[in-house]
Amino acid sequence: MKLICKHFNDLTTKELYEILRLRVDVFVVEQKCSYSEVDGKDLDAWHLWFEDEDGIAGYLRLLAPGVSFKEASIGRVIAKKRRCGIGSKLMQAGIEKMKEIYGDTDIRIEAQVYAREFYEKAGFVKVSEEFLDDGIPHIEMLRKG
Repeated sequence: MKLICKHFNDLTTKELYEILRLRVDVFVVEQKCSYSEVDGKDLDAWHLWFEDEDGIAGYLRLLAPGVSFKEASIGRVIAKKRRCGIGSKLMQAGIEKMKEIYGDTDIRIEAQVYAREFYEKAGFVKVSEEFLDDGIPHIEMLRKG
């Protein structure tokens, strides 16, 4: 499996298509949430993914401080093949890349409540009460830099 990280400006049209297709398939279709997945934040984001012979195996995006929160942020975390360790490896790679790009910064995320333990294993701590986002329970979590 190959790790790829590109800024939006460096993505090919095929890469962008595959990223958006995967995100819509999971966050809109699978999770039955009708919302605008193309939110404008991709334009300034770094996009990180694992690629194998079948295409994108896992994906996330890195956002600079001030885009979603005052802290840097990781979002749109997807492992195409679940429960095989790709998500954990992807999250660790995302944290390392975040440090490389933005320095030793705090990282804030909005996590689906069911995935809380996954993010805790990556060093995130719950910092908000539960709230609904597109009908799905979420919490904010923070990882100190």
